[in-house]
Amino acid sequence: MGIWSIGHDHGHHAFSEYQWLDDALGFVLHSSFLTPYFSFKYSHRSHHAHTNSMEYDEIWIPKRKADTLYSEVLNNPLGKGNLFMTVVRLLLSFPMYFTFNIHGREYKGFASHFYPQSPIFYDSERKQIWLSDAGMLVAFYALYKVAAATSATWLFCIYGAPLLVMNVHFIFFTFLHHSHPSLAHYDSREWDWLRGALSTVDRDYVIFNGVFHDVTCAHVIHHLISIIPHYHTVEATKAVKPILGDYYKYDNTPILEGFWRETKDCIYVEPDEGAENSGVYWFRK
Repeated sequence: MGIWSIGHDHGHHAFSEYQWLDDALGFVLHSSFLTPYFSFKYSHRSHHAHTNSMEYDEIWIPKRKADTLYSEVLNNPLGKGNLFMTVVRLLLSFPMYFTFNIHGREYKGFASHFYPQSPIFYDSERKQIWLSDAGMLVAFYALYKVAAATSATWLFCIYGAPLLVMNVHFIFFTFLHHSHPSLAHYDSREWDWLRGALSTVDRDYVIFNGVFHDVTCAHVIHHLISIIPHYHTVEATKAVKPILGDYYKYDNTPILEGFWRETKDCIYVEPDEGAENSGVYWFRK
């Protein structure tokens, strides 16, 4: 996950002064982890441009209460649905997001990070989506050759299992960055970029903060100034906290406790009672 995070820096042009170098290294790193580099770079850029917008954010779009299949059945915190959805979310959301845009915004047409004609992308970006797909094919072919030279079991133990763990961590982190009772979502009547950028939360993973290059405890500053490289984000966070004051969101709840709480308390979003037309939505359970 730490190495993947460096590839994420490349996508934000936060590694070097040269865009071509960022893209070349990010392409190699992300492809080796079965992540379509340019596809993710472009959709992730849109996520940063529309964070917590109900209409235009790219990931972790919350459900509304009217979606009863989700809010009352599959994700019922009093039943087995919540545990089921949590397991599915952690194990499958990473590849399902790239393949079928699960947890993403609604588009007209087939939205996939592997489909160059996907409505996720602009026309000027489609050639690079083909390049992302080519990188994935090369990675799959390399893995096939490794499995043929060793065994599928050896490849799973050395590469597959660690990749699965990385995928789980990615979903775990991003879910907790954008799911908290104190975070609001906005529709077009109230959303603006600064409100969205401040609608994320930093958390304390104790000794694992350093292991994961502080993507865990310095996510707010990443949304405010995404070109800051990971090794300066903690320093930058300390600098902006006095300026942001109460607008800075931080939760030091033990991380597993916080994750379970958010899976139970952040089921769907609705406006406050009596403020249905406010354009501001809060998590409910």
